[in-house]
Parts: sequence; C-alpha cells; structure tokens
Amino acid sequence: MAAFTLSPAQLRSGNNNGGFLLPTQGLMASKRQQVVGRERAMKVRCQAASIPADRVPDMEKRKLMNLLLLGAIGLPTTGMLLPYTYFFVPPGSGGSGGGTPAKDALGNDIIATEWLKTHGPGDRTLSQGLKGDPTYLVVENDRTLATYGINAVCTHLGCVVPWNKAENKFMCPCHGSQYNNQGKVVRGPAPLSLALAHADLDDGKVVFVPWVETDFRTGEAPWWS
Repeated sequence: MAAFTLSPAQLRSGNNNGGFLLPTQGLMASKRQQVVGRERAMKVRCQAASIPADRVPDMEKRKLMNLLLLGAIGLPTTGMLLPYTYFFVPPGSGGSGGGTPAKDALGNDIIATEWLKTHGPGDRTLSQGLKGDPTYLVVENDRTLATYGINAVCTHLGCVVPWNKAENKFMCPCHGSQYNNQGKVVRGPAPLSLALAHADLDDGKVVFVPWVETDFRTGEAPWWS
C-alpha cells in the first residue's frame, strides 16, 4: 500500500494546492458559520420585537370586531333586564311630581269635577292613596276639595278608621281611638294623629303627593315621613 505524505511547504501553504485542509482549519470555519448564523437570528428577533403595536396587521379590524361583539351581547341583555327593572318599580308611582293618582272604589282615576257632583260639603269618602293605603278625600264647606287627604289607617294597631258624620269625628271601632275631622288624635289609645298626604290636581285628576312639611294640626314634623 503506497504511503501518502505532505511536504512541509504544502502544510504551510494557505491554498493547499492538493485540496486538503488541516483539521484545525475545518473547525475554525465551522465555528465562523455558527457565529454568523447566530448573529443573523438575533437580528431577525430584534427586528420582530421592535415592531410597534399600532403597526400590527389587522389591529383596527380586531378592535372593530370586538366592538361589534360587545354590542351584539349588550343589546339583548339590556332588553332582557328592562322588564325585571319595571317589576321592581312600585305601581301607581306616576302622576305629577312623582305623586299617585287617586282611585275610586272601582279603581278608576278620580276626576275632581265629577267627584264634587256627587260629594257635598263636609264629605269624607275613602279613595286609594299612596302605597295603596285607604285615604279620605275631604270636601270643604265651599264645595271644593281640600288640599290634603287623610290616611285612614289607625295609628294604634292599624285598623281602618271610619268617618262618623253624626259625631263629626273619625272613630276607630277596634279600640275606641278618636280623631277630629282633620284626623288629629283626640282620644287614645292611638298615640299619633292620622297621616296626611297632599291632594293636588293634575289635568283635572286628583293626585296624592307625600306630605313632608310640618303637620299643620300639631305644628310638629310629620311622624310618617
């Protein structure tokens, strides 16, 4: 088998005319290629990381789709919640200034002029008032409606107090409490006068409004407000 040898001149030559590379030269070339590849990869990563958020493709389309999705969910949800909201609104809360339209025994709105045709001076007749409480409408001696209504619920134990025309008093049949013709307590065991409400007119209809001013019968703050 023929032996192959290189001369010292060939070993020192950078060209290696014979086409051979030293092992160390091969290793160095491989390392250079790895370093160059790493530098290129780092440049690509840096360029990708440096793209501003507002230049990301289709960002505006994504925002538009999010808004459309939110609207599609929000509108049906609002429509479903409205009936539940109205459920918790107390009935009869309409009328002037947040008042409650007065109702007669049949549940109809009370028209002042029609009411006065059948109710004379000194009359006190029950109607449906604030929160559905029985409330007396008062007709003055000049055949006009009084500007106040009298709550018929006794302040003792809650009985409905009838009007006694002969005695000109409200007299409770439960425990004997008595009130004058304006509802001021004149005999126990009831501790307080009957509550008041404003009786206003709205387009001819009688409307009850909460009484929050001083009680004109006692000169004191209203206990019911």
